[in-house]
Amino acid sequence: MEKITLLEQEVINALCIFHAKFKNVNPEEVEVELMYDDDSGFTAEAYVNGEMQPYNTMNFIMAIRYYIENQLNKDSMSARIVLDLHDEEGIIANIEW
Repeated sequence: MEKITLLEQEVINALCIFHAKFKNVNPEEVEVELMYDDDSGFTAEAYVNGEMQPYNTMNFIMAIRYYIENQLNKDSMSARIVLDLHDEEGIIANIEW
């Protein structure tokens, strides 16, 4: 079974790429803030030109699946993705096939 971990910057990159696709902008134009709280779980806010778009946990996972498919060239639908709040690394994604 193959396993990889996306560190926090890679998770941010995944959200930037995903959000940029829908806003027709370059990923570099997207700013992302990752968050976690016990009630909402993993969430994010993506900003383009001052406009904020919230991401819930499901959208978060969709963005990571898009990243796996398009940046890592791997099958995203068979991937098991687990988001984790790591003390030193921040928000990470553990992925296994």
